[in-house]
This record gives sequence, structure tokens and C-alpha cells, in this order.
Amino acid sequence: MAKRITIFTDGAARGNPGPGGYGVVLISGKHRKELAAGFRKTTNNRMELLSVIVGLETLKYPGSEVVIYSDSKYVVDAVEKGWLFGWEKKQFKGKKNADLWMRFLAIYRQHKVTFKWVKGHAGIPENERCDQLAVQASMDKELAIDGVYESEESAS
Repeated sequence: MAKRITIFTDGAARGNPGPGGYGVVLISGKHRKELAAGFRKTTNNRMELLSVIVGLETLKYPGSEVVIYSDSKYVVDAVEKGWLFGWEKKQFKGKKNADLWMRFLAIYRQHKVTFKWVKGHAGIPENERCDQLAVQASMDKELAIDGVYESEESAS
């Protein structure tokens, strides 16, 4: 029997680009897990997408039924409106965050995923918690390096 998991996600950047972070809350039955990490220089969209990726990569069982709640139109619309699959056919030519979109597709295809867009800062407890986690992570003293973003930025 497929596992049913609910994932809430959020990303944040203080400045865009700037220090950023993501927050994830996974819920399966009575089990709950929170994840967060911060990066020294990144963008809000990268953190929104990375939060979804990390949530999915944390799952232990392929074929899980997953509902992802996100306040990111960028992520939700790209998948639900099918834009992502057109970008993939064109090998992400001219698209930002191609590294993360490819990583997303690899894990997305291992599960049965549905996205639900939620309005940010609307009092949805788990979405608010993800926002807190993401913002806190962006303020950590030791932030990870978003190497792909920083190398692409320095090349442009």
C-alpha cells in the first residue's frame, strides 16, 4: 500500500539574491518531520523549489502519494500547468534554475505528486511554520554555498 504524505514547503531570501533558506514540514499519519537549511547567496525561487525537492528526497518509499502545499506560484504553476515539461523538452535552454528543475524531475517521477497552492502569510499553521524555518535558516551563522547559483552568477 502506498504511503500518504503531506508536505508543506517554503523558501525565503533576504534580498533577491541574498542569504536564503528553505523550510519543510512533512506529515505522515502521526509522524512529523521539519527540515531547514540556509545558503549565503541565492534567490527566493531557488529556495522555493529546493524546499520541494528536499521534501520529496526525504521520502523513504517510492510510489508514495504526496500532496505538496506551497505558496510559490513559480513552482506550482510550472508543474501543474505543464510548463516544466515543455522546458524539459527544450533542455531548459534559457531557463533559470535548470539544475534544480532536473533534480526535481528525477525525484518527482518516483512518486504520485499533487500540488496545492496556498496563499502565503494567510494563517495556515504549517505554511507559517515553513516560513519561520526558512527565514531562520537564512540567518544561520554558517550558511551553505549554493554553488551552482554562485558560479552561474559569476559567469554572467
